[in-house]
Amino acid sequence: MRVRLAFIMFTAVALAPGSLLGQTAAVQGPGGQAAGSPGAQQKQQQFYVQDGGTRETLESIVIAPKAGAPFTLTLQTEWVRTLYDGGTVTMVNQRKIARDTTGRIYQERWFLVPKNGKIESKMTTIQISDPNAHTHYNCFMLEEKHVCELMTFAPSTSAVYKMEGPPPGPLPNDAGTAIHEDLGKQLVSGVETTGTRDATIYNPGVFGNDRKVTVEREFWYSPQLGINLLSKRSDPRFGTQTFTVTNLIISEPDVKLFDLPEGFTVVDRRQEAPAEVN
Repeated sequence: MRVRLAFIMFTAVALAPGSLLGQTAAVQGPGGQAAGSPGAQQKQQQFYVQDGGTRETLESIVIAPKAGAPFTLTLQTEWVRTLYDGGTVTMVNQRKIARDTTGRIYQERWFLVPKNGKIESKMTTIQISDPNAHTHYNCFMLEEKHVCELMTFAPSTSAVYKMEGPPPGPLPNDAGTAIHEDLGKQLVSGVETTGTRDATIYNPGVFGNDRKVTVEREFWYSPQLGINLLSKRSDPRFGTQTFTVTNLIISEPDVKLFDLPEGFTVVDRRQEAPAEVN
């Protein structure tokens, strides 16, 4: 079974309960002889299964293909989930992101691993997007076959990415209330950002909840770079996700980052899948 990261997602996936792991085995008759005609083996599929379980996905920050605003950075990710007994589970990773003057984007994807644990993260995917050629490559680093899948990249350098929440006030169908708050300005990694906090308060019964649930999103946006340099999402259903930009260098990145990894073969998937959006 092959497991891949979604193109704009981090995914930490094991063989989840409810998955099927198939195996072919011989069906034997009395005395240990295979059933059926003498000397022949009748094969039967066996599956090891479990009910229930989940697969969890963490979405990262959005990188717009903005022209004329090059950078290289490291993105620190922390995902904290609270257990029923009050304890917490914390997963982390860090990854490199770069964008050149033409708007091309380079991103690495790494596995989330337990914070302060003994497991080392591994890079799973290199992604290279070109808004002018409208190409998007996903190069899978851990697969035996070194393949870069070519997809269509939809946005151009003139695309506008809106990162606003719902308008303040009551939600439709008496679902709850949205609150918007401007937090002013602050420097993040030496760059001026404007802060915003959006809170959505859901009424009981919206998604099976027996009491009000508040989901908050706080982000510090850089107009200069067109991305969030600090982003935090708090949702009692999924925990708290924090994305922090570090090691920010505002200059043209290494041009070699936008070359496909050496020894990889390109497989064109542009006619088989919808267009990608970072």
